Amino acid sequence: MKLVFVLLGLLIFVPLAAPEGAFLDWDLDSIFYTPPPEPPSEEPEEFSPFALVRQPGFTLDGTFEFSMGIVPGWSEAPWFEQEERVFSWEPVARMQVRFDLDTQISEILRVRSSIFFTVPGYDIELREIFFDYSLFNRVFIRGGRFNQNWGVSPNFAFTNLLARVPDDTYTEDPFIFRVNIPVGVGGFQFLALTRRDLFEGDAIHPHDVGYGGKFNLALRWVDADIGFFYQERMPFRGFLSIKTTIGRTELYNEWLGAVDLNRPHNVGGAVNVGFVRDFFRQRLTLNGELFFNTEQNTYWYTPEAGIREAETRPFNDGLNLAFNVIYRLGRRTGPRLFLQTFYAPVQRSAQVIPGFRVTPWEHLELYFAVPMSLGNRGGHYYINTADPVSNRPFAIVMLATLRGNIRIGQNH
Repeated sequence: MKLVFVLLGLLIFVPLAAPEGAFLDWDLDSIFYTPPPEPPSEEPEEFSPFALVRQPGFTLDGTFEFSMGIVPGWSEAPWFEQEERVFSWEPVARMQVRFDLDTQISEILRVRSSIFFTVPGYDIELREIFFDYSLFNRVFIRGGRFNQNWGVSPNFAFTNLLARVPDDTYTEDPFIFRVNIPVGVGGFQFLALTRRDLFEGDAIHPHDVGYGGKFNLALRWVDADIGFFYQERMPFRGFLSIKTTIGRTELYNEWLGAVDLNRPHNVGGAVNVGFVRDFFRQRLTLNGELFFNTEQNTYWYTPEAGIREAETRPFNDGLNLAFNVIYRLGRRTGPRLFLQTFYAPVQRSAQVIPGFRVTPWEHLELYFAVPMSLGNRGGHYYINTADPVSNRPFAIVMLATLRGNIRIGQNH
Protein backbone atom coordinates (compact mmCIF):
# COMPACT_ATOMS: atom_id res chain seq x y z
CA MET A 1 0.00 0.00 0.00
CA LYS A 2 2.90 2.37 0.67
CA LEU A 3 3.94 2.06 -2.95
CA VAL A 4 0.43 2.97 -4.14
CA PHE A 5 0.45 6.15 -1.98
CA VAL A 6 3.89 7.10 -3.30
CA LEU A 7 2.63 6.78 -6.89
CA LEU A 8 -0.49 8.81 -6.16
CA GLY A 9 1.63 11.49 -4.53
CA LEU A 10 3.89 11.68 -7.55
CA LEU A 11 0.91 11.96 -9.88
CA ILE A 12 -0.40 14.92 -7.88
CA PHE A 13 2.71 16.85 -6.91
CA VAL A 14 5.39 16.10 -9.50
CA PRO A 15 5.44 18.50 -12.51
CA LEU A 16 3.56 16.66 -15.21
CA ALA A 17 4.45 15.92 -18.87
CA ALA A 18 6.22 13.91 -21.58
CA PRO A 19 7.68 14.15 -25.05
CA GLU A 20 5.44 15.51 -27.75
CA GLY A 21 4.41 13.40 -30.72
CA ALA A 22 1.84 10.97 -32.01
CA PHE A 23 0.76 8.69 -29.22
CA LEU A 24 1.71 5.61 -31.24
CA ASP A 25 5.34 6.71 -30.93
CA TRP A 26 5.06 7.56 -27.24
CA ASP A 27 7.69 5.17 -25.93
CA LEU A 28 10.30 5.27 -23.22
CA ASP A 29 13.18 6.19 -25.52
CA SER A 30 11.42 9.26 -26.89
CA ILE A 31 11.88 10.91 -23.49
CA PHE A 32 15.59 11.21 -24.17
CA TYR A 33 15.46 11.67 -27.92
CA THR A 34 13.32 13.37 -30.55
CA PRO A 35 14.23 12.28 -34.09
CA PRO A 36 15.05 14.90 -36.72
CA PRO A 37 12.48 15.94 -39.30
CA GLU A 38 11.75 13.11 -41.71
CA PRO A 39 10.39 13.10 -45.23
CA PRO A 40 6.65 12.37 -45.41
CA SER A 41 5.90 8.76 -44.50
CA GLU A 42 5.85 6.38 -47.43
CA GLU A 43 3.42 3.94 -45.83
CA PRO A 44 0.14 5.70 -46.69
CA GLU A 45 1.39 6.35 -50.23
CA GLU A 46 1.46 2.64 -50.98
CA PHE A 47 -2.30 2.51 -50.48
CA SER A 48 -3.03 5.69 -52.47
CA PRO A 49 -3.56 5.86 -56.24
CA PHE A 50 -1.96 9.31 -56.25
CA ALA A 51 1.33 7.68 -55.24
CA LEU A 52 1.45 5.99 -58.62
CA VAL A 53 2.14 9.31 -60.38
CA ARG A 54 5.75 10.03 -59.41
CA GLN A 55 8.32 12.03 -61.30
CA PRO A 56 11.82 10.48 -61.61
CA GLY A 57 14.39 12.33 -59.52
CA PHE A 58 16.12 12.29 -56.18
CA THR A 59 16.08 13.94 -52.76
CA LEU A 60 19.11 14.14 -50.46
CA ASP A 61 18.57 14.90 -46.77
CA GLY A 62 21.48 15.75 -44.50
CA THR A 63 21.02 15.80 -40.73
CA PHE A 64 23.58 16.81 -38.09
CA GLU A 65 23.07 16.08 -34.41
CA PHE A 66 25.33 16.66 -31.42
CA SER A 67 24.26 15.59 -27.92
CA MET A 68 26.19 16.33 -24.75
CA GLY A 69 25.33 15.94 -21.10
CA ILE A 70 25.74 13.97 -17.90
CA VAL A 71 23.79 11.05 -16.41
CA PRO A 72 24.64 10.62 -12.72
CA GLY A 73 23.01 7.74 -10.87
CA TRP A 74 23.15 5.10 -8.13
CA SER A 75 23.38 1.31 -8.27
CA GLU A 76 20.66 1.21 -5.59
CA ALA A 77 17.81 3.64 -5.09
CA PRO A 78 18.76 6.32 -2.51
CA TRP A 79 15.85 5.45 -0.20
CA PHE A 80 17.25 1.94 0.41
CA GLU A 81 19.85 1.64 3.15
CA GLN A 82 22.70 -0.07 1.32
CA GLU A 83 26.35 0.21 2.34
CA GLU A 84 27.42 -1.08 -1.07
CA ARG A 85 25.52 1.55 -3.03
CA VAL A 86 27.74 2.86 -5.82
CA PHE A 87 27.45 6.34 -7.32
CA SER A 88 28.58 6.75 -10.92
CA TRP A 89 28.83 9.87 -13.01
CA GLU A 90 28.27 9.08 -16.67
CA PRO A 91 29.27 11.84 -19.14
CA VAL A 92 27.56 11.60 -22.53
CA ALA A 93 28.86 13.00 -25.82
CA ARG A 94 27.63 11.80 -29.20
CA MET A 95 27.84 13.30 -32.67
CA GLN A 96 25.92 11.85 -35.59
CA VAL A 97 25.66 12.83 -39.24
CA ARG A 98 22.99 11.16 -41.35
CA PHE A 99 22.52 11.22 -45.13
CA ASP A 100 19.24 9.99 -46.63
CA LEU A 101 19.17 9.46 -50.39
CA ASP A 102 15.71 8.91 -51.84
CA THR A 103 15.78 8.09 -55.57
CA GLN A 104 12.67 7.76 -57.72
CA ILE A 105 14.06 5.84 -60.71
CA SER A 106 10.71 5.53 -62.48
CA GLU A 107 7.04 5.71 -61.63
CA ILE A 108 7.14 2.13 -60.32
CA LEU A 109 10.65 1.83 -58.82
CA ARG A 110 12.10 3.75 -55.89
CA VAL A 111 15.28 3.21 -53.82
CA ARG A 112 16.09 4.75 -50.44
CA SER A 113 19.22 4.49 -48.29
CA SER A 114 20.41 6.06 -45.02
CA ILE A 115 24.07 6.29 -43.99
CA PHE A 116 25.07 7.22 -40.43
CA PHE A 117 28.45 8.60 -39.31
CA THR A 118 28.72 8.36 -35.52
CA VAL A 119 31.34 9.64 -33.06
CA PRO A 120 32.79 8.37 -30.69
CA GLY A 121 34.18 5.40 -32.54
CA TYR A 122 33.76 6.89 -36.02
CA ASP A 123 31.25 4.22 -36.96
CA ILE A 124 29.93 4.27 -40.52
CA GLU A 125 26.73 2.30 -40.87
CA LEU A 126 24.28 1.73 -43.70
CA ARG A 127 21.33 1.58 -41.35
CA GLU A 128 18.53 1.65 -43.89
CA ILE A 129 18.38 0.53 -47.52
CA PHE A 130 15.32 -0.69 -49.39
CA PHE A 131 13.47 -0.59 -52.70
CA ASP A 132 9.80 -0.06 -53.52
CA TYR A 133 8.34 -1.67 -56.64
CA SER A 134 4.79 -1.60 -58.01
CA LEU A 135 3.21 -4.46 -59.97
CA PHE A 136 0.28 -3.44 -62.21
CA ASN A 137 -0.66 -0.70 -59.74
CA ARG A 138 -2.19 -3.46 -57.61
CA VAL A 139 0.67 -5.03 -55.64
CA PHE A 140 3.35 -3.01 -53.84
CA ILE A 141 6.65 -4.65 -52.89
CA ARG A 142 9.31 -3.41 -50.49
CA GLY A 143 12.54 -5.25 -49.73
CA GLY A 144 15.64 -4.38 -47.72
CA ARG A 145 16.62 -3.16 -44.29
CA PHE A 146 13.97 -0.97 -42.70
CA ASN A 147 11.81 -0.89 -39.59
CA GLN A 148 8.19 -2.01 -39.69
CA ASN A 149 5.82 -1.81 -36.72
CA TRP A 150 2.50 -3.47 -35.98
CA GLY A 151 0.13 -2.82 -33.11
CA VAL A 152 -1.19 0.24 -31.32
CA SER A 153 0.00 0.41 -27.70
CA PRO A 154 2.48 3.21 -26.92
CA ASN A 155 3.51 1.45 -23.70
CA PHE A 156 3.59 -2.34 -24.19
CA ALA A 157 4.60 -3.48 -27.69
CA PHE A 158 3.20 -6.99 -27.29
CA THR A 159 1.25 -6.93 -30.59
CA ASN A 160 4.23 -5.59 -32.53
CA LEU A 161 5.06 -9.17 -33.49
CA LEU A 162 7.86 -8.06 -35.81
CA ALA A 163 9.84 -6.88 -32.77
CA ARG A 164 9.46 -10.19 -30.88
CA VAL A 165 12.65 -12.27 -30.75
CA PRO A 166 13.44 -15.77 -29.41
CA ASP A 167 15.99 -14.63 -26.80
CA ASP A 168 18.21 -11.75 -25.73
CA THR A 169 21.00 -12.58 -28.22
CA TYR A 170 19.12 -10.95 -31.12
CA THR A 171 20.49 -7.40 -31.46
CA GLU A 172 20.27 -6.61 -35.20
CA ASP A 173 17.78 -4.53 -37.14
CA PRO A 174 15.66 -6.65 -39.49
CA PHE A 175 15.85 -7.31 -43.21
CA ILE A 176 12.30 -7.57 -44.55
CA PHE A 177 10.62 -8.56 -47.79
CA ARG A 178 7.08 -7.18 -47.75
CA VAL A 179 4.08 -7.26 -50.07
CA ASN A 180 1.10 -4.90 -49.68
CA ILE A 181 -2.19 -5.50 -51.51
CA PRO A 182 -4.58 -2.57 -50.99
CA VAL A 183 -8.27 -3.19 -50.43
CA GLY A 184 -10.14 0.08 -50.12
CA VAL A 185 -8.41 2.23 -47.51
CA GLY A 186 -6.89 -0.83 -45.80
CA GLY A 187 -5.62 -4.07 -47.25
CA PHE A 188 -3.43 -7.15 -46.86
CA GLN A 189 0.24 -7.26 -45.92
CA PHE A 190 2.53 -10.32 -46.10
CA LEU A 191 6.22 -10.43 -45.20
CA ALA A 192 9.33 -12.47 -44.43
CA LEU A 193 11.86 -11.20 -41.88
CA THR A 194 15.36 -12.10 -40.71
CA ARG A 195 17.71 -10.50 -38.20
CA ARG A 196 20.87 -12.08 -39.56
CA ASP A 197 23.57 -9.50 -40.38
CA LEU A 198 23.56 -9.78 -44.17
CA PHE A 199 26.02 -6.89 -44.45
CA GLU A 200 28.59 -9.16 -42.81
CA GLY A 201 27.68 -12.09 -45.07
CA ASP A 202 25.96 -14.17 -42.38
CA ALA A 203 24.32 -17.32 -43.70
CA ILE A 204 20.54 -17.58 -43.34
CA HIS A 205 19.14 -20.77 -41.82
CA PRO A 206 15.46 -21.75 -41.77
CA HIS A 207 15.11 -20.91 -38.06
CA ASP A 208 16.43 -17.38 -38.75
CA VAL A 209 13.46 -16.41 -40.91
CA GLY A 210 10.02 -15.43 -39.66
CA TYR A 211 6.83 -15.17 -41.70
CA GLY A 212 3.74 -13.10 -41.05
CA GLY A 213 0.75 -11.32 -42.45
CA LYS A 214 -2.04 -9.02 -41.43
CA PHE A 215 -5.24 -7.47 -42.72
CA ASN A 216 -6.21 -3.86 -42.04
CA LEU A 217 -9.87 -2.86 -41.99
CA ALA A 218 -10.20 0.92 -41.92
CA LEU A 219 -13.76 2.19 -41.49
CA ARG A 220 -15.07 5.59 -40.54
CA TRP A 221 -15.69 4.62 -36.92
CA VAL A 222 -13.00 1.96 -36.30
CA ASP A 223 -9.53 0.93 -37.47
CA ALA A 224 -8.71 -2.76 -36.94
CA ASP A 225 -5.71 -5.01 -37.67
CA ILE A 226 -5.69 -8.80 -37.46
CA GLY A 227 -2.54 -10.77 -38.18
CA PHE A 228 -0.06 -13.51 -37.31
CA PHE A 229 3.70 -14.14 -37.17
CA TYR A 230 5.77 -17.29 -36.79
CA GLN A 231 9.47 -18.08 -36.49
CA GLU A 232 11.13 -21.25 -35.28
CA ARG A 233 12.07 -21.18 -31.58
CA MET A 234 9.10 -18.89 -30.94
CA PRO A 235 5.39 -19.61 -30.50
CA PHE A 236 2.94 -19.05 -33.33
CA ARG A 237 1.32 -15.72 -32.44
CA GLY A 238 -1.82 -14.04 -33.68
CA PHE A 239 -3.14 -10.60 -32.72
CA LEU A 240 -6.09 -8.26 -33.04
CA SER A 241 -5.77 -4.48 -32.62
CA ILE A 242 -8.75 -2.14 -32.57
CA LYS A 243 -8.84 1.62 -32.12
CA THR A 244 -11.63 4.16 -32.38
CA THR A 245 -12.36 7.76 -31.48
CA ILE A 246 -15.33 8.82 -29.38
CA GLY A 247 -15.53 12.58 -29.16
CA ARG A 248 -12.00 13.72 -28.30
CA THR A 249 -10.99 10.43 -26.70
CA GLU A 250 -9.11 7.76 -28.61
CA LEU A 251 -9.70 4.23 -27.31
CA TYR A 252 -7.72 1.11 -28.17
CA ASN A 253 -7.95 -2.58 -27.34
CA GLU A 254 -5.58 -5.40 -28.36
CA TRP A 255 -5.54 -9.18 -28.01
CA LEU A 256 -2.73 -11.69 -28.45
CA GLY A 257 -2.77 -15.48 -28.59
CA ALA A 258 0.40 -17.63 -28.58
CA VAL A 259 0.74 -21.40 -29.15
CA ASP A 260 3.97 -23.41 -28.99
CA LEU A 261 3.65 -25.70 -32.04
CA ASN A 262 6.11 -28.19 -30.52
CA ARG A 263 4.10 -28.32 -27.29
CA PRO A 264 0.48 -27.46 -28.19
CA HIS A 265 -0.58 -27.54 -24.55
CA ASN A 266 1.69 -24.54 -23.92
CA VAL A 267 -0.71 -21.68 -24.67
CA GLY A 268 -0.33 -18.05 -23.66
CA GLY A 269 -1.83 -14.70 -24.41
CA ALA A 270 -2.17 -11.05 -23.51
CA VAL A 271 -4.76 -8.27 -23.62
CA ASN A 272 -4.79 -4.52 -23.08
CA VAL A 273 -7.20 -1.60 -23.05
CA GLY A 274 -6.18 2.05 -23.13
CA PHE A 275 -7.11 5.62 -23.97
CA VAL A 276 -5.61 8.92 -25.12
CA ARG A 277 -7.35 12.24 -24.44
CA ASP A 278 -6.41 15.89 -25.05
CA PHE A 279 -7.59 18.75 -22.85
CA PHE A 280 -7.35 22.56 -22.89
CA ARG A 281 -6.88 22.90 -26.66
CA GLN A 282 -4.30 20.10 -26.78
CA ARG A 283 -2.10 21.60 -24.06
CA LEU A 284 -2.68 18.59 -21.80
CA THR A 285 -2.57 14.98 -23.04
CA LEU A 286 -3.37 11.95 -20.89
CA ASN A 287 -2.71 8.30 -21.74
CA GLY A 288 -3.67 5.36 -19.56
CA GLU A 289 -3.42 1.64 -20.21
CA LEU A 290 -4.06 -1.69 -18.49
CA PHE A 291 -2.07 -4.67 -19.78
CA PHE A 292 -2.35 -8.32 -18.69
CA ASN A 293 0.19 -10.87 -19.98
CA THR A 294 0.31 -14.65 -19.41
CA GLU A 295 3.40 -15.32 -21.58
CA GLN A 296 6.62 -15.86 -19.65
CA ASN A 297 10.28 -15.49 -20.64
CA THR A 298 9.54 -13.57 -23.83
CA TYR A 299 11.58 -10.77 -25.39
CA TRP A 300 11.24 -7.84 -27.76
CA TYR A 301 13.85 -5.83 -29.63
CA THR A 302 14.09 -2.05 -29.49
CA PRO A 303 16.33 -0.20 -31.99
CA GLU A 304 18.91 2.44 -31.13
CA ALA A 305 17.40 5.77 -30.07
CA GLY A 306 19.51 8.78 -29.24
CA ILE A 307 21.98 7.93 -26.47
CA ARG A 308 20.42 4.51 -25.84
CA GLU A 309 21.95 1.60 -27.73
CA ALA A 310 19.84 -1.04 -29.44
CA GLU A 311 18.87 -3.77 -26.99
CA THR A 312 16.60 -6.72 -26.29
CA ARG A 313 14.24 -6.37 -23.33
CA PRO A 314 12.11 -8.94 -21.47
CA PHE A 315 8.33 -8.63 -21.24
CA ASN A 316 6.82 -8.58 -17.78
CA ASP A 317 4.11 -11.16 -17.16
CA GLY A 318 1.01 -10.57 -15.07
CA LEU A 319 -0.88 -7.31 -14.58
CA ASN A 320 0.76 -4.02 -15.62
CA LEU A 321 -0.50 -0.44 -15.57
CA ALA A 322 0.76 2.62 -17.43
CA PHE A 323 -0.14 6.28 -17.05
CA ASN A 324 1.45 9.15 -18.99
CA VAL A 325 0.96 12.91 -19.00
CA ILE A 326 2.17 15.70 -21.28
CA TYR A 327 1.66 19.37 -20.54
CA ARG A 328 2.67 21.93 -23.17
CA LEU A 329 3.53 25.42 -22.01
CA GLY A 330 3.03 28.14 -24.59
CA ARG A 331 3.85 27.84 -28.27
CA ARG A 332 5.22 24.91 -30.22
CA THR A 333 8.83 25.45 -29.05
CA GLY A 334 7.81 26.08 -25.43
CA PRO A 335 8.58 23.69 -22.57
CA ARG A 336 7.04 20.22 -22.52
CA LEU A 337 6.60 18.81 -19.02
CA PHE A 338 6.09 15.08 -18.77
CA LEU A 339 5.44 12.23 -16.40
CA GLN A 340 5.61 8.56 -17.41
CA THR A 341 4.70 5.74 -15.02
CA PHE A 342 4.58 1.94 -15.12
CA TYR A 343 3.33 -0.25 -12.28
CA ALA A 344 3.21 -4.02 -11.74
CA PRO A 345 0.97 -4.37 -8.65
CA VAL A 346 1.56 -8.10 -8.03
CA GLN A 347 5.33 -7.59 -7.94
CA ARG A 348 5.03 -4.26 -6.11
CA SER A 349 7.31 -2.78 -8.75
CA ALA A 350 7.06 0.59 -10.47
CA GLN A 351 8.91 2.96 -12.76
CA VAL A 352 8.41 6.73 -12.67
CA ILE A 353 10.01 9.29 -15.01
CA PRO A 354 9.26 12.99 -14.45
CA GLY A 355 11.04 15.65 -16.47
CA PHE A 356 10.85 18.33 -19.15
CA ARG A 357 12.05 19.26 -22.62
CA VAL A 358 12.52 22.81 -23.88
CA THR A 359 13.77 24.53 -27.05
CA PRO A 360 15.18 27.90 -25.87
CA TRP A 361 16.71 28.77 -29.26
CA GLU A 362 16.49 27.47 -32.79
CA HIS A 363 18.19 24.07 -33.31
CA LEU A 364 18.92 23.67 -29.55
CA GLU A 365 16.91 21.36 -27.27
CA LEU A 366 17.42 20.79 -23.54
CA TYR A 367 16.26 17.63 -21.71
CA PHE A 368 15.95 16.83 -18.05
CA ALA A 369 14.50 13.59 -16.66
CA VAL A 370 14.75 11.50 -13.48
CA PRO A 371 14.10 7.82 -14.29
CA MET A 372 13.60 5.99 -11.01
CA SER A 373 12.48 2.52 -9.93
CA LEU A 374 10.20 2.07 -6.93
CA GLY A 375 9.10 -0.88 -4.87
CA ASN A 376 10.51 -4.39 -4.57
CA ARG A 377 14.23 -4.65 -5.50
CA GLY A 378 13.48 -7.99 -7.16
CA GLY A 379 10.62 -6.56 -9.25
CA HIS A 380 10.61 -6.22 -13.02
CA TYR A 381 10.99 -2.45 -13.14
CA TYR A 382 13.82 -2.42 -10.60
CA ILE A 383 15.82 -4.99 -12.57
CA ASN A 384 14.95 -3.56 -16.01
CA THR A 385 15.33 0.17 -15.49
CA ALA A 386 14.83 3.25 -17.67
CA ASP A 387 18.42 4.44 -17.18
CA PRO A 388 19.61 5.01 -20.79
CA VAL A 389 23.28 4.20 -20.13
CA SER A 390 23.89 1.79 -17.21
CA ASN A 391 20.61 0.15 -16.07
CA ARG A 392 20.67 1.87 -12.67
CA PRO A 393 17.44 2.13 -10.63
CA PHE A 394 17.90 5.87 -10.01
CA ALA A 395 19.47 8.29 -12.47
CA ILE A 396 19.33 11.95 -13.51
CA VAL A 397 19.47 12.64 -17.25
CA MET A 398 20.67 16.11 -18.33
CA LEU A 399 21.19 16.56 -22.06
CA ALA A 400 21.66 19.37 -24.58
CA THR A 401 21.12 18.52 -28.25
CA LEU A 402 22.08 20.69 -31.21
CA ARG A 403 20.36 19.58 -34.41
CA GLY A 404 20.01 20.79 -38.00
CA ASN A 405 18.61 19.46 -41.28
CA ILE A 406 18.96 20.41 -44.94
CA ARG A 407 17.38 18.96 -48.09
CA ILE A 408 18.19 19.22 -51.77
CA GLY A 409 16.42 17.54 -54.66
CA GLN A 410 15.93 17.37 -58.39
CA ASN A 411 13.12 16.05 -60.56
CA HIS A 412 13.28 15.29 -64.27
